[in-house]
Amino acid sequence: MKTKNKMDLIRKKNVFIVFSGLMVLASLVLAAVFGFQPGIDMVGGTEWHLRFDRYVEPEAVIKVLQESSSDLNNLSARNRDDGIVVRLPALTESDHQKYLSVLEKKFGSVTEGSFASVGPTIGKELLRKSIWALVFVIIAISLYIAWAFRKVSRAISSWKYGLITMATLFHDVAIPAGLFAFLGWRLGLEIDTNFIVALLVVMGFSVHDTIVVFDRIRENILRSNIGRTTLKEIINKSVQETIVRSINTSFTLFMVLVALLIFGPASLFYFLLTILVGTVFGTYSSIFVASPLLYLWRPRQVFKE
Repeated sequence: MKTKNKMDLIRKKNVFIVFSGLMVLASLVLAAVFGFQPGIDMVGGTEWHLRFDRYVEPEAVIKVLQESSSDLNNLSARNRDDGIVVRLPALTESDHQKYLSVLEKKFGSVTEGSFASVGPTIGKELLRKSIWALVFVIIAISLYIAWAFRKVSRAISSWKYGLITMATLFHDVAIPAGLFAFLGWRLGLEIDTNFIVALLVVMGFSVHDTIVVFDRIRENILRSNIGRTTLKEIINKSVQETIVRSINTSFTLFMVLVALLIFGPASLFYFLLTILVGTVFGTYSSIFVASPLLYLWRPRQVFKE
């Protein structure tokens, strides 16, 4: 006898998958069109936050620095908070003090909010390692899940669980990446190592929710009479049994992140925003994307429905 579930997730599977597909596509288009604004720790260079006793135009700062040395090129400056952020090539400490003296002679008292300089070789190496870290984590998690779900391979091959997890993890990091590509174009927002760390955190939370749903599907497959129970019923029942837990867990994290966004330090705002956006879409994909994909990829010779 077929059981009647209150939730029929599979019936609306195409809506959920198309929505996610459009979001990922939009994110990839944004990344391709606008690209990313890498921070100095990704490509090398110097970021110098300066405060002046009087109002100074960013263009005036650039002009003074360029006039002081013919070696300075590709400079940029913009207003931020109560000062000006200047981007320069990588500087030695002696150059740092030299240009600071030049600015003090021209504009009077200068207060340094921060000074960070990274060599171009180190920046490129860090960028390469960050990309490999994301790729390695996605592959490693997917392989582990494929191994962990090997006991249900008689119904659904365990490697399908792994590949679907890989797809959902890509979904969960692609959408925040697309958002940052847009913000980089619109606001000049740069990505740095904090952004990579935030994406890794997102993947950790997302895969947790996905495993909870997949594990309940695995349990119900092992308990069910496959000849008499359809995979649609099993998935709907499994999601119904886990959805409250998944949403409540994510909602508690959501509240903490919102509180930190409002009351936390400004330096962590975009780091927290990345985790917040990734958590929302990660929860969505774990419930409304991973399970429908598993159903669409079902072995029809086993599940006749």
